[in-house]
Amino acid sequence: MHKVYGLIGYPLKHSFSPGYFKDKFTRLGIDASYHAYAIPTIHELPELIKKHPSLAGLNVTIPYKEQVLSYLDAIDSTAQKIGAVNCIAIHAGKLKGYNTDVIGFADSLKPLLQPHHTDALILGTGGASLAVAYALGQLGIRYTKVSRAVGDIVYADLLPEHVATHTLIINTTPVGMYPDVTTSPDIPYEAITDKHLLYDLIYNPAETAFLAKGKAQGATIKNGHEMLVLQAEASWQIWNDYMPTV
Repeated sequence: MHKVYGLIGYPLKHSFSPGYFKDKFTRLGIDASYHAYAIPTIHELPELIKKHPSLAGLNVTIPYKEQVLSYLDAIDSTAQKIGAVNCIAIHAGKLKGYNTDVIGFADSLKPLLQPHHTDALILGTGGASLAVAYALGQLGIRYTKVSRAVGDIVYADLLPEHVATHTLIINTTPVGMYPDVTTSPDIPYEAITDKHLLYDLIYNPAETAFLAKGKAQGATIKNGHEMLVLQAEASWQIWNDYMPTV
C-alpha cells in the first residue's frame, strides 16, 4: 500500500526532508511519497490529516515544534521531557509525537567532543534549542541559553569572557540561513580560540558566516547536515516500527 509522509511548518522554503526522502524512496524502491505541507497555522493540522487519509507520518519544523503538542494523542516520554516534537507517527487517525532532533544532534556532536567541552552557549530559545539543551544535559555538558529577550543571558549582555569560558557554541537560530548568508549571531567572535567547537544547525549554506568567523579564529566547526540525515533516519525508523497504544 502506498504510504504518504510529509513535513509541516511555515513557511517551507529550501526544506531538507522532501528531497531527502524522495531520493531515499527512489533509491530503495519504496512505494511511498513525501510532501511539504506549508500550513499558516497549527490549527490546520486536523484538517490536513482528514484530507490525507494515507498519511503515515509527519516531520515538524519551525514554528510548530512546541505548538503541535496539544494536537497529539500521545507523546513519547523523551519528547515530553524536551517539550518539543519534530516527528509524528500516524496510525488509524491517532497521532504520537517524538523528538528525533535530539538523536540527530547528539550523535553528530559526540565524535567532536573533547574533555574541555564542559560548558556550552546555546544561541536561541526555539523548539530546536530544547532538543539541543536536552542532549547536552544527557551528555553532562552545562549550558547557558542566549537570546534577544528570554534566554539565561541576552545578546547585549554577552561578554568576551562568556565566550572564552564556553568552548562549545551552538547556533539553533535561523540567522545566517540562505538567502541571508551574510548575517550571523551577534556574539564576541574575537574571544573564540582553537579550543572552541562551533556547531550550526543550519546546513544551507554549508559554511555559515557564524561558522566562517569561528574557523577564522581556529575553532572546529560543524554544520547541521549530518544532524538532519540522522534525525530523518530516526523518523523513518519510528514510522516503520510504530504500533499505537493510544
